[in-house]
Amino acid sequence: MRKIGIIGLLIALLLAACGGEEEPTKGDITVFVTVPLSGFQANGGQTIVGGARLAAHHINRTGGVNGYRVVIEAIDDESDSDVAVGVAEQIAAEIEAGRSVLGVVGHLNSGQTIAAMDIYKELPINIVTPTASNPSLTASGYRNFFRVNANDEVQAQVDAEFLVNTLSAGRVAIMHNDDTYGIDLANLMAAELERLGAIATLNLEIAIGPPDPDPAAGEGQPLYYADAVRQAVATGPDAIFYAGYEIECPYLRYDLAQLGAQDIPFLASDGCFLSAAIESDDSLHAADFASAAEGMYVSGFGPEPRATVGEQWIWDYQQVDYRNPDTYSINGYLATRVLAEAAREAKSLEQSAVANAMRGLKYESIIGLIQYQNNGDLANPTIYVFRVRDGTFVQVFPTD
Repeated sequence: MRKIGIIGLLIALLLAACGGEEEPTKGDITVFVTVPLSGFQANGGQTIVGGARLAAHHINRTGGVNGYRVVIEAIDDESDSDVAVGVAEQIAAEIEAGRSVLGVVGHLNSGQTIAAMDIYKELPINIVTPTASNPSLTASGYRNFFRVNANDEVQAQVDAEFLVNTLSAGRVAIMHNDDTYGIDLANLMAAELERLGAIATLNLEIAIGPPDPDPAAGEGQPLYYADAVRQAVATGPDAIFYAGYEIECPYLRYDLAQLGAQDIPFLASDGCFLSAAIESDDSLHAADFASAAEGMYVSGFGPEPRATVGEQWIWDYQQVDYRNPDTYSINGYLATRVLAEAAREAKSLEQSAVANAMRGLKYESIIGLIQYQNNGDLANPTIYVFRVRDGTFVQVFPTD
């Protein structure tokens, strides 16, 4: 970190000396970031907020958006759809009261995004989700909705092909959590496996959220999803696919290890692409959880930051969020940047002008060219697949 800090300080001093920063002069315009900031998905939400704050920092030091300074305001949706609707109503009230709003970056989850869009669709702003992946969001005809991630149809296709073609899995046990995201992605995965001539040996639902330990489920060690894991293993799978979140993932891997089934290849969906999927709040068994995570595969909607961005980006992030970036910090950053770039291209803050500019956008981002289809999906979406090695996510697909 010391090396990063020195480099960042030198660059900052050079910019200041050369007059390299242009200050916005017309006032403030808000980007609301609507994600979970409390509860079991708080870490995931905070990574989005951190990325958005960094994007605002970079936008503002180059003149802002059409002369306006971008201000990030984060609102907690608590991973709850009713709360998300309340958040959308709060934003609507702010706009009605005259607040200048560029748009919304959110929500983290599909369920909350679907619920809130009933309100957002009527507002004079654009919504860019960093991670919500349900295909229905871009099939609903919204003219003010976009995303910077692939949808779950793409994820299911890529993940199924990785399982069948790369891992040679002809029999896959599917497990998923019990919300809209998990259920729909599991069904898409089953269909993709069938298309490829493989078999889904199981499609099993488990409860969302932190599990309670069951001391009687194992021999001397508490287990968490013992019944579900035993059912999956009993089907004789070549691999296991899990559609769910980072909060369930480490416990599933831990139970597989305790039951002697850790060698079955395990691929988790994008909801598990966070450092928390490798860790656990169970301090008594932290080393066991870390060991169990080794070798598992996880798909994601963006690259791992430290393998993608430069030292200056990381240093800047540390200054605005006071911690290191996590996996979806890049998505929060990109969602905020595309809103700003489209407004700059439109030379306007008016919703339809910005939306039209978004559909014609050709933004060279930190991960490559971003362009949109008319429905708000990316023109060239990418799914990344990682493997956990020595406690970190190492990209294994795409390989170039």
